[in-house]
Amino acid sequence: MTRSTGAAGPRGDTAKLNRGFGVLAVLGVILVVAGLIGLIYTAAATLTTMLLFGWLLLVGGLVGLLHAVQARDTNFFWLGVVVAALNIAAGVVIVKTPEAAAEALTMFAALLFLTGGVFRLVGSLVVRGPQFGWTLVQGAFGLLLGILVLANWPSSSQYVIGTFFSLSLLFDGLGLIATGYGGRRIVGMVAGK
Repeated sequence: MTRSTGAAGPRGDTAKLNRGFGVLAVLGVILVVAGLIGLIYTAAATLTTMLLFGWLLLVGGLVGLLHAVQARDTNFFWLGVVVAALNIAAGVVIVKTPEAAAEALTMFAALLFLTGGVFRLVGSLVVRGPQFGWTLVQGAFGLLLGILVLANWPSSSQYVIGTFFSLSLLFDGLGLIATGYGGRRIVGMVAGK
């Protein structure tokens, strides 16, 4: 098998790389726009997130059930059936009552923030390692966030999940834009343009 060593090969590869990095940047812009819209309409973002999560559980449960049926002669058949059934049941509950699911998930997130904050605060005070200041700030921030979410619960469940999901979209989009832009610059520098 021979490779062409002409000038069209490297230019073609450079164009492909530029196009690929350009696609990343465009996807990043789409995610940033979606994140900004989600931050404006947090209640809709929360409802959309919960419905998406419910449908993902349903589809994952059905795929798991099919996989368990295909592996019915193995020792893991019943475990696969039980896990698939739990995923399907959780998906049905979330799709039927996304508001209640958002309330439960918000409570769970607030409790995670509280316990994580307490453990970071106590750990930073006990260990006093090289990252003492940052760990102390993280612990205080987690504790404060957990208290704020719990203080307004269950009404906070209308915006907490949507805000977190929208922020995730926003920062993922910014990361893709930076990767796309930086990748195009590097390709340009390597290609000698």
